[in-house]
Amino acid sequence: MGNEESLCHTRWDCKYHIVWVPKYRRKVLYGRLRRELGEVFHDLARQKDSRILEGYLQPDHIHVLISIPPKYSVVQVVGFMKGKSAIYIARAYLGQKKNYSGMHFWARGYYVSTVGADEEVIRDHEKEKQKFDELMGK
Repeated sequence: MGNEESLCHTRWDCKYHIVWVPKYRRKVLYGRLRRELGEVFHDLARQKDSRILEGYLQPDHIHVLISIPPKYSVVQVVGFMKGKSAIYIARAYLGQKKNYSGMHFWARGYYVSTVGADEEVIRDHEKEKQKFDELMGK
């Protein structure tokens, strides 16, 4: 019960494990882009009163453990984060001043599961997977 947060008349503890991939699952999350996206996602989550508890930027997908208040749906927050980060990438790396239609960085859809009593299992699994990927040079 100690991990709860509150709104005016609500106490809540809503955590989600979310995974999404770049379009065509290209391995584009390397180097500078990978380092900068972490801070971009944290800023975008804060704009929706959410908090990224843990996140892993793999070369071809992203894992996020996020706490989202009940006043927002998961689709609102994930859509906002994917859309705004795609605009950031287009402006910072592709030299686009405007967001033209037809330019997509992220694939449609995402995976989401609620996190409850298994939170520590998910955190441990993601840490072990990241260590394995680093050892394998991915």
